[in-house]
Amino acid sequence: MSARGRSGLVVGVDLGGTKIEAVLAVRGPKGALEVLERTRVPTGGDDGYEGVLKRAEGVIRALAPGEEIATIPIGMGMPGGTMRRSGLVKNCNLVCLNGRPFRADLARALGREIGFENDANCFALAETVLGAAAPYREGLVFGVILGTGVGGGVVIHGEIWSGAQGIAGEWGHHAIRSDGALACYCGNTGCLELYASGPAVERDYRERSGQHLSLAEIAAKRSTDAHADAAIRGLVEAYARGVANLIDILDPGAIVLGGGVSNLDVLYEEGARRVAELVFNDELTTPILRNALGDSAGVLGAALMAR
Repeated sequence: MSARGRSGLVVGVDLGGTKIEAVLAVRGPKGALEVLERTRVPTGGDDGYEGVLKRAEGVIRALAPGEEIATIPIGMGMPGGTMRRSGLVKNCNLVCLNGRPFRADLARALGREIGFENDANCFALAETVLGAAAPYREGLVFGVILGTGVGGGVVIHGEIWSGAQGIAGEWGHHAIRSDGALACYCGNTGCLELYASGPAVERDYRERSGQHLSLAEIAAKRSTDAHADAAIRGLVEAYARGVANLIDILDPGAIVLGGGVSNLDVLYEEGARRVAELVFNDELTTPILRNALGDSAGVLGAALMAR
């Protein structure tokens, strides 16, 4: 039997700021996925809204051609969210989508509805079902994104929990500072994202030293550069306060980290020790895990929630 004739076919799409990745996969028992085909194309944000819409439609039709487009379940993960009342995109780092009815327009172009989720929710789902947090999938898992921004997703009993307003997991916009707090684009001040994201650490180092270095360069210079040490200590403190707050509120079975900042060993060592000092308990038993799926988590999560 050809791949196209197999049962359980799904398409998952990860719409990112620079690339659109899509897979054709077979969904099996307990969420198992066998990837049959994979494609990546540039997102083309410089071409504006219509360009992104056309590329997204194109990668889906490439994997579900002809009449298959009507029958194969399809899921897409994308940054930001959609306002419940208007259906317009909000808080998306692919800024040409903000204020536009992207989900409705893509459904119209394809001639059918597809499943949509925030990309952090897709990451959390994939790592819970297929990745590092699989041993904890029967409970509550919180997936953390620490990258150019700070986001997250909640998975309960192997299913995404989006919340009543679709904002569950947006821990990057809870305040951890009040004294001299920075103003956030969301309209509040002191948000975790302003202190625990990659750009935040780079900004902190630049303000201290007058030099611009990447996060990886700052981390590598920590033992020989007092400014780098101070910037990384600031990251650890912000991260630990945010994670301790998260554990105090949700008490998850596991936390799994993703995004570029999550590659820093300090978060699992010094960071975990600081979380233990701050959490509202006499010990820290919540495992804080490295992701297992890398940058494939988003597209695999999209395939898992395809409909």
